Amino acid sequence: MALKVKAVEKLIKFDKESAGTYRYVMSPELYIPLTQAKVIKEAALRSGVSRGVMQACWDAAGEVIKAWATEGHSVALPGLGTMRFGLRAKSVDDVNKVKTGLITTRRIIFTPSTELKEELAATSVQITCYDRNGNEVKRVTSADDGEIEDPENGGSGNENQNENENQGGNGSNTNPTNPTNEGGDNPSTGSGENGDGGDDSEEG
Repeated sequence: MALKVKAVEKLIKFDKESAGTYRYVMSPELYIPLTQAKVIKEAALRSGVSRGVMQACWDAAGEVIKAWATEGHSVALPGLGTMRFGLRAKSVDDVNKVKTGLITTRRIIFTPSTELKEELAATSVQITCYDRNGNEVKRVTSADDGEIEDPENGGSGNENQNENENQGGNGSNTNPTNPTNEGGDNPSTGSGENGDGGDDSEEG
């Protein structure tokens, strides 16, 4: 079993005036989305229970997870990790300026379990390279260290992002042209945005 990735040669422009340069940009190759009915059928076969019972359990678990998560709980997803809701909001220097209008985004945060992260880290990655004309030019099997991003303790690592995400504390912006900070839930003293990281302020 391997994850499939494609690297496509694309023209990248760093500003409007530049002619740009061709670079190979990687992205996952997504398989056909699996329907809920197919997942329930497979789970029923693996568990030995009827499809109707599995459907009832699936629906009940979904309702419980949705209800508890919207109450502010971090809810366990069996075999996968935990899910919770969070938000991004602008920070202000005066308590009288605090209002719901500072909230810019409501978020759903999934934190994978150790077992799931280990499984993903051990999975190989197969890369297929395509030139600017759409021709396949090379295939590569990954030899990376399998590092897994931790949504609780690290940023996305995407070099193309303008916003730096520091989870679990006051963010520090590495882009001087963009004052937005997406750090942890702890209040920061700047005027940027606080993202979602540690749970310090979520419970009040």
